[in-house]
Amino acid sequence: MATVNENEYRLENLTCANCALKFERNVKNLPSVDEAQVNFGASKLRFSGSATIEELEAAGAFDGIKVVPLHQEQRKLEPKTPFYKRKENIVSFISLIFLLVGSFVSFRYEETHPMAIALFAASIVVGGTGMFRTGLANLARFEFDMKTLMTIAIIGAAIIGEWREGAVVVFLFAVSEALEAYSMDKARQSIRQLMDIAPPSALVKRDGELVELLTEDIRIGDILVVRPGQKIAMDGTVLSGTTTVNQAAITGESVPVLKEQGDEVFAGTLNEEGALEVKVNKLVGDTTIAKIIHLVEDAQAEKAPSQKFVDTFAQYYTPVIIVIAILVAIVPPFLGGDWSEWIYQGLAVLVVGCPCALVVSTPVAIVTAIGNAARQGVLIKGGIHLEETGRLDAIAFDKTGTLTKGYPEVTDFIAAEGTEADRLLGMAAAVESMSQHPLAKAVVNFAKENGAGTYEVSDFQSVTGKGAYGKVDGVTISIGSLDWANELTQVPAFIMEQAVALQKEGKTVMAIVQENRYGGLLAVEDPVREESRTVLAKLKEIGIRHTVMLTGDHPGTAAAIAEKLGVTDVRASLMPEDKLTAIKQLRDKYGRVAMVGDGINDAPALAASSIGIAMGGAGTDAALETADIALMADDLRNLPYTMKLSRKTLRIIKENIMFALGLKIVALLLIIPGWLTLWIAIFADMGATLLVVLNSLRLLRIQK
Repeated sequence: MATVNENEYRLENLTCANCALKFERNVKNLPSVDEAQVNFGASKLRFSGSATIEELEAAGAFDGIKVVPLHQEQRKLEPKTPFYKRKENIVSFISLIFLLVGSFVSFRYEETHPMAIALFAASIVVGGTGMFRTGLANLARFEFDMKTLMTIAIIGAAIIGEWREGAVVVFLFAVSEALEAYSMDKARQSIRQLMDIAPPSALVKRDGELVELLTEDIRIGDILVVRPGQKIAMDGTVLSGTTTVNQAAITGESVPVLKEQGDEVFAGTLNEEGALEVKVNKLVGDTTIAKIIHLVEDAQAEKAPSQKFVDTFAQYYTPVIIVIAILVAIVPPFLGGDWSEWIYQGLAVLVVGCPCALVVSTPVAIVTAIGNAARQGVLIKGGIHLEETGRLDAIAFDKTGTLTKGYPEVTDFIAAEGTEADRLLGMAAAVESMSQHPLAKAVVNFAKENGAGTYEVSDFQSVTGKGAYGKVDGVTISIGSLDWANELTQVPAFIMEQAVALQKEGKTVMAIVQENRYGGLLAVEDPVREESRTVLAKLKEIGIRHTVMLTGDHPGTAAAIAEKLGVTDVRASLMPEDKLTAIKQLRDKYGRVAMVGDGINDAPALAASSIGIAMGGAGTDAALETADIALMADDLRNLPYTMKLSRKTLRIIKENIMFALGLKIVALLLIIPGWLTLWIAIFADMGATLLVVLNSLRLLRIQK
């Protein structure tokens, strides 16, 4: 079977949503291209086939689109052209000068004065040459886009003697295009900021020497030397050094994280204090930041349901507007109206009918929202997921590692009367330091935090299903289950009552035995995250009707944790397939349901839910691949932010569609009293586009 040649390029000078749609069509029509997709939000082209850059640029010649290979684009560090040096702005300014001088002459003499007409014509030619070239070429092919409609309107205005109106329309159109390009550039900045995060080169230790290498030339296993205040260039593991690293660029965490030997670090994060040596474990194209950029750009390319609706609507809308314009121009004159007046009104209808604002209404909101979320440490993998999240009614949470921290901690330590507590704790920790059991680490950490002494252990032995023992200072110390402790000695009745009370709180209780004498109790639990209760309360405020906890834990433990969190719907002792069944039941009852889990053992439930939300996406390939949304910092507080952003995006998309259609309907109604003019028409089109774009940029203001 023949392999499909997949290609990806960055696009420059892609100015409008209509242009993106047309360029995509042109590329698809190339004989050497099988399939193509233009990502307007990220300014990228992806296609399968063997087309050359020259062929692709010829397909985009109508808008001056330049095609740049991705690796070349990354190396290029050209300064931005200042506002006053941009060609389109210079052309617009010259066109404005001709328009102003022409207006002065027409007011001084009259609008039909040859000098005024010449100046207006010069303004039209200077400001509209590029538009006319594209518009006439489109007209020859019967393609009716925005530039075609504008070309017909301006030529028509000149024929019926409305030179000043034509010049005003050309100038306003140029301004509107410049503003749209600026606004889209602003919306795309979130991706650019992500792309600029990781440094292009790094200091590498090779053959005993330090060399500065481009990140593309760094190999897995290389040792990076990262000085204080420098950004880490590649994903890797700390070999030596201790420091704090600001990971906000990747995870959205505002507080720097302590990094020591063996800890994982990410490309694009900032080393704040100490010097580090980092062993590289991923190539530049596979780093977490590279994956995030790729996923964000793909997400912005994926069409949301409302965008698909708008695109379909626009296909029928433009021909309908052309028919209405023709009817307005020819029907009233046949009924006795003035030909010149009604042709003028018909031309104004054409200008009003430009679908630009409508076409851009959804993508600009999606691009802005997904880009903003990525900077805040939330990876949303498509417009469809953003919209679905905004419509959620119920959320199911995995317990371990989601609502709880995911690792055990000692919560209670009760030494027997007459026993030296610090010494007992230190001796128990010494035995547990030899064990591989998950609860053992909790005891060792607790002893360290409480300054317990350190002791040597001999004759260590682990007893499967019961606990462990060893000799410490010549005394046999046993630590394990209550049942085992009762086999070794007689645990007092009142101690057993305390233990049962702790178990009812969802804690695992262990007993310490010194030789054959009861020594004390340790209670361990997977603690609830501090933010969990607040997050659940905020979700209810936002409008989530139902929250449910799904866990494989014992019903007693699950009930105790649910009580702390205020969750009323708890489903315990669930296997992965049971979680899947629970999600299906919730979907039947509530419609759209999200599942929040760790992205690995919750994969079936994440896949079955309307929206799968993975905790801790940073560095976790499984979470990035399986979930629809990844909370990069493993921070549950990002969830209410994501819900708020999604709901706000849905609202803004609806407002945008209303603005885009509403302003045009109002302008079209001005035909009835005969008040619609060409410049009002262009203002309606330009105003709708600007309203839509500026309204969408409000999404940048939504913070955690």
